[in-house]
Amino acid sequence: MPTNSFDIVSRIDLQEVNNAVHQASKEIQTRYDLKSTHSSIELDEAESKIVVKAPDDFTRRSVVEVLEQKLVRRQVPLKGLVHAEPQPAAGSSLVQQIRLQQGIPMEKAREIVKLIKNAKLKVQSSIQGDQVRVSGKKLDDLQSVMALVKEKDFDIHLEFTNYRGN
Repeated sequence: MPTNSFDIVSRIDLQEVNNAVHQASKEIQTRYDLKSTHSSIELDEAESKIVVKAPDDFTRRSVVEVLEQKLVRRQVPLKGLVHAEPQPAAGSSLVQQIRLQQGIPMEKAREIVKLIKNAKLKVQSSIQGDQVRVSGKKLDDLQSVMALVKEKDFDIHLEFTNYRGN
């Protein structure tokens, strides 16, 4: 009997993030209340993080708000962002790092597998690196798993990919 499967992943399109960061930088340089503040937003693709620099906390929040608006417009999920605490930097300014979630953390993957096993559906779930693979004979069971995972909030962005049905 053929089996069907899909993967539960957490990935963010870095090209869309890059475009949003550039748009937000342009807006910060031209907006009247932000252009003279020497604030900046930079994307570090190698470490999958965004670095926000601002002279004070109020300005930093405004810059992050502009960035989040651009990310939402480009359909980048805000749940995929992990905000670190702002750190003091040179010249009484603040630096905040925003990490981009790439892959499901191990403890969240275990929670997902446990949720699926507790549902008593005839499917198998396994952690494969930074994703969870779910397989089963019936498509209805796989769709039930998708609905179950969507219903529970894991505080991370999740999507379903690699759907294989025979």
